[in-house]
Amino acid sequence: MALIKSVKGIVPKIGENCFLADNSTITGDVVIGNNCSLWFNAVVRGDVHQIRIGNNVNIQDNAVVHCTYKKASVKIGNNVSIAHSAIIHGCTIHDNVLIGMGAIIMDGVIIESHSIIAAGAVVSKDTLVKSGSVYGGIPAKLIKTVDKDLLEGEINRIANNYNMYASWYD
Repeated sequence: MALIKSVKGIVPKIGENCFLADNSTITGDVVIGNNCSLWFNAVVRGDVHQIRIGNNVNIQDNAVVHCTYKKASVKIGNNVSIAHSAIIHGCTIHDNVLIGMGAIIMDGVIIESHSIIAAGAVVSKDTLVKSGSVYGGIPAKLIKTVDKDLLEGEINRIANNYNMYASWYD
């Protein structure tokens, strides 16, 4: 069973039909929508500010979602994939977004819908990633735009596959 802990009397709220790996951790002021999955060693730590996660979101192995005390909360939209070992910190991620493996998203970043952040990218503080963009590098910069193949073949495919993967676990 996942480690779910209250902080200052605030208990995380988890939607319906969510898969929480046995060693995932959720603490504090966290609200998770329906059909989400938190994978092995994923941490969603709402101890210093609030975290709001939409529906059909997967937070993969070793990913960390955290905030900055009294300054930067986290808002994650619907149909978002946060890949292995990514760090999501004090930012806003809109709908239909793919965050690549090992990417770091800093405070104040806004990632608009239908976007991809490449594996290993570091998105610097207060960056605005416009809708339909692919960002990569250190610091992350615009690489190209998302076409139909990337939207369906990567963003939507990965988000939907994680619901299937979660269904395999007892």
